[in-house]
Amino acid sequence: MERLWPLTGRDEELRRIAAAIRPGRAGIVVAGPAGMGKTRLAREALAGPRGRGATVLWAHGSAAARPYPLGAFAGVLDIPAGDAAETIGRALEQLAQRQPLVLAVDDAHLLDEHSAIVLHRLVVRRLAPVVVTLRTGEPAPDTVTSLWKDDHLPRLDLTPLDVSETTGLVARVLGGPVDSASAQRLWALTQGSPLFLRHLLAGEVAAGRFAPTTGIWRWTRELAISPELTDLLEREIGALPAGVQDVVDMVALAEPVTVPTLCTLTSPADVERAEGRGLVRTNGLIARLAHPLYGEVRRAVMGTLRARRLRGQVARTLDASPDPIPRAVLTLDSDLSPDPALFLQAAEAATRMYDLPLAERLARAAAATGDPLARLVHAGALSWLSRGDEAEAILADLAASAPDEGTRAMAQLHRTGNLLWTMASPDKAREALAAAEATGAAPLYVGAMSLALAAAVGEIEPVLARGPALLRTELPDDLARILVGSAVSAAAAVTGDRALLDEAAAVGGLTADRVPTGIPGFGLADLQVLGHRLAGTPDVAEDQARRMQAASADLPGPARLMGLVVAGHAALAAGRVGDALVALREAWAGLAESGHEFRFRCRTLLAAALGQAGLAEEAAPLCAEIAAGQHPAYRLLLSDDLLARAWGAAAAGATTEAVGHAVAAADLAREAGEPAYEALAWQTAVQLGDATAAAPRLAALAGLSPRATTACAHAQALADGDGAELLDVADAWARLGDLVAAGDAAAQAAEQHRQHGRQGSALSAAAVAEKLARRSGARTPALAVAARPLPLTAREREIAALAARGLSNKEIAERLTLSVRTVEGHLYRAGQKLGVSDRAAMADILGVE
Repeated sequence: MERLWPLTGRDEELRRIAAAIRPGRAGIVVAGPAGMGKTRLAREALAGPRGRGATVLWAHGSAAARPYPLGAFAGVLDIPAGDAAETIGRALEQLAQRQPLVLAVDDAHLLDEHSAIVLHRLVVRRLAPVVVTLRTGEPAPDTVTSLWKDDHLPRLDLTPLDVSETTGLVARVLGGPVDSASAQRLWALTQGSPLFLRHLLAGEVAAGRFAPTTGIWRWTRELAISPELTDLLEREIGALPAGVQDVVDMVALAEPVTVPTLCTLTSPADVERAEGRGLVRTNGLIARLAHPLYGEVRRAVMGTLRARRLRGQVARTLDASPDPIPRAVLTLDSDLSPDPALFLQAAEAATRMYDLPLAERLARAAAATGDPLARLVHAGALSWLSRGDEAEAILADLAASAPDEGTRAMAQLHRTGNLLWTMASPDKAREALAAAEATGAAPLYVGAMSLALAAAVGEIEPVLARGPALLRTELPDDLARILVGSAVSAAAAVTGDRALLDEAAAVGGLTADRVPTGIPGFGLADLQVLGHRLAGTPDVAEDQARRMQAASADLPGPARLMGLVVAGHAALAAGRVGDALVALREAWAGLAESGHEFRFRCRTLLAAALGQAGLAEEAAPLCAEIAAGQHPAYRLLLSDDLLARAWGAAAAGATTEAVGHAVAAADLAREAGEPAYEALAWQTAVQLGDATAAAPRLAALAGLSPRATTACAHAQALADGDGAELLDVADAWARLGDLVAAGDAAAQAAEQHRQHGRQGSALSAAAVAEKLARRSGARTPALAVAARPLPLTAREREIAALAARGLSNKEIAERLTLSVRTVEGHLYRAGQKLGVSDRAAMADILGVE
């Protein structure tokens, strides 16, 4: 963190400055707010003239040197005292004698009068190119402002870095990718100021609060700005009169604050002074801090009693009817009396917005009175935050002590969800569900949870038997609608019932103009994406995922991570492996070490994406975890686990094992009554090169969906060895939206043409495969063969690839269920054909890293 930061995001500005100070040019004025990197940019640009042998001189304007004539040139020029005209003339003479020269004048707004005149005359007489930096918003000598006003020099105004530039800069400094939420927060706090960004990030990294998790840098603990940054910001803010301080502190604690409220609680004059000093900004109606870090500083130094008093003053002015959250949060942290009804109302609103940490905090305050509804809301937030034991303690007590059967039933239903998803105890979940049903109360809730549990554990028949009718019933609230919509979505997804899938989405609240109101809505969205992935309509899945991610992108807690998982799943459905990896890696960084059940979904999808990208070493530990055990609430998705392992094995070069996993997934799906999953599994086997068993089954499934139809054509073309037809299939996959399958079909077409001696057709098909691979980011076995066609049989290539990855002959034999002697024979023949005798050379030829 101590090394010089790169100039990410300033390439165009650097080019303009460098062009302006070439020999014969006049120079340039570089202006901008404090912290924009004006001086650093000038130094970088001046490296060019210095490298060409020019003399580079630096003059510095400062408040300390301003009272002295030519104070900015102290230490640069040796000018004895004299009258103004004489000293200015001598200064210009000395500068003219140092040719070739480039002059840099830093903080020109602070120049003394004599130094400003020297600069002006140097420019007007074209004695040397200059780079002038000055801070916007500060008064500057007239001779300096005339440099650009009178068109002597062009002016370059630096703007703050945007989010993308900030993210790129931080990634370069840290040497690795940055979590998007953390990058967004860094930008929001620093407002794109390189100076503030450098100080903030340095302090957070040094304190271990900003650290890498599974290779991605992210905030792991709450922000606490460093003393160095605090000192810098306090100098920016300056000393505050009492009235102005009240304005700034109120906005720091409660922004946004309406201007009328702020004027009433302080005074109009103080609000105007705070705005005039650049501490707050308003649009006439709403006041906010001029910079987010001002709030961090003021809140850090503000006394607790003062902060509580000011929050209470603002809270009293707020109307809770349109949005109860602002008043509730301020009241909770103020000197006002607690308002449990307000806290509960706000907790429910925060839950609908997916802000679980806030919902839990507000619900805990509301539940302090023992109100059963507040305790249910609190337990729900705890469960969704993966604090299942705490939730179970509340719910078990409430189930035993509830004053009525309805509350007892709801407590048992919440227990069912907590025990199943959060605590991974399906047997206890069934017991809780039975207890809820035994109360005779809340029958629609009981029916909804019963369907959700059945779908989660893979019992599709009862969902298909009861789900559609319940879907069309007037359900009591959004939670019940999401549960029923999720269960029916699951059944519709794996059976290929597109009409039912769409109906379930509408009931659950996932439509073109809205998203579900509650955390279980992410499960609904994932199942909807699954349905469209299996059907071969990934464009619909991507639209659904985009809206879910947008709704949760800026939130703390698991909601944002779940939104990333859904987005990654949708990208995977479309064969955009590179995009899927970006989202899923980031989600995994937050979920890997958590107890959240969505980590299991993320793990499977990430393993599949890594496998399709050919990243065997990254995929291997995830595949091993999958093999070791699954979450019991994801039994419906066991086929996905096997397909992820298939792609992981394929990335490692074990294509026989990979095909075995794909066939096992197809068999499992067929036994479970999941034909849509079966079609995808057989398609995967075909992509991995085995159409023998797949072709007849896909022929039977062909009418199920667009995916099944195209997969059937793919299998038949591969079985027939028809290169032309395989290329047509590649086009069909691309139009359908599966880029990975399209690339594999084109690669297989290239191999078929090559085997039949049609080299021109093989090269054309390989070019199509390469183009599709670039779009998808995939590196599958078929694509690897097309990229490096070799005179090897499929078995020879597989064994050679495993050997190149460092497996011993014995390990290869065990993995492929062959004898060691057979492995040795294949390796010998592969070596003979390739003209190599050692495994390192074989790895180079095969492109194994």
